[in-house]
Amino acid sequence: MSGLVVFHGGTDVIEKPLCKVGRKNLDFGQGFYVTNMRSQAVSWAQNIALKRGEKPVLNVYDLDKEEVLQKFRCKIFTAYDAEWLDFIVANRTGHNVAKDFDYVEGGVANDRIIDTINLYIAGLMDYDKALKRLSEHQPNNQICILNQTIIDNYLTYNGTRNI
Repeated sequence: MSGLVVFHGGTDVIEKPLCKVGRKNLDFGQGFYVTNMRSQAVSWAQNIALKRGEKPVLNVYDLDKEEVLQKFRCKIFTAYDAEWLDFIVANRTGHNVAKDFDYVEGGVANDRIIDTINLYIAGLMDYDKALKRLSEHQPNNQICILNQTIIDNYLTYNGTRNI
């Protein structure tokens, strides 16, 4: 299979990912998160390793994205826009709108923009101002796989690298 090279940064070798092990109420729901941006995965791994006092690693996979997009319920966000904001806020506040999808891809609510999200959720920033602030940022990328069948059949483990 040839496809999109994706990465999962952390402190554990993950040869056989599971989509229902991670935390609930994340950006795109409870699933297995990867990114096609190596630097983003490395940064995430280094942050986690620092918190845990462990060594960071980078798990590498090949994702047959074309097949996934054809066969599964997929949602792809291309900007930090109103639709993305509504989706993120709903998931982070426990409404689990991600349950309607098998695969979700789009920008991460990371350090660059999390303050905007939190201020909006807390009612300290109105919707229009939050959208304006979000529009000033170019999204990075995360992919959340919410269906174990995708992992089992369309995500191939290609090893783990020390960082």
